[in-house]
Amino acid sequence: MEDTAVIIQQTKNWIAEIVIGHQFCPFAGHPFKNNTIAYQVYNNCNTMAVLENLIRVCIQMEEDSSIETALLIFPGQFLDFEAYLDVLDLSESIMREEGYDGVFQLASFHPSYVFAGSNENDPANYTNRSPYPMLHILREESVTAVLKNNKAHKEIPQKNIEKASSLGLTYFQTILAKITKKA
Repeated sequence: MEDTAVIIQQTKNWIAEIVIGHQFCPFAGHPFKNNTIAYQVYNNCNTMAVLENLIRVCIQMEEDSSIETALLIFPGQFLDFEAYLDVLDLSESIMREEGYDGVFQLASFHPSYVFAGSNENDPANYTNRSPYPMLHILREESVTAVLKNNKAHKEIPQKNIEKASSLGLTYFQTILAKITKKA
């Protein structure tokens, strides 16, 4: 089991170098620079513990407006992408059941992320590939505000695909390996 500080630093390196560095997400820069991201590392979680921790973090974010966004990181767990997708589906369901629809939204990242209809070696998958399986909680009002100020937001996915494709598979494999060794 890796040290929590190392896992968080590797996650920060990934955000800085890939997510922000390649402008894959217009939401990431502001909370990253302002240090308003809550990083939560959970080891040895089963699915029930993931759901409990997810709701716990949502409650914490409701009570503390200084937390702009949160990353729930699951090192060494849910490494099978299909199993991870099952956890993601359950997470989205519990958030709806708990009344967080329209308050928070969930984004997903995984070391083996594969978009539907894509193949495993498509560089575009690296827009959602991360050092560890993780769930990302975003404030809906913040997402809406960024989208209002970014008139070209509908073009973001296509631009990300084009950027990732131009950089290529080897580039992303190399940089992700470097990031996970950096901390």
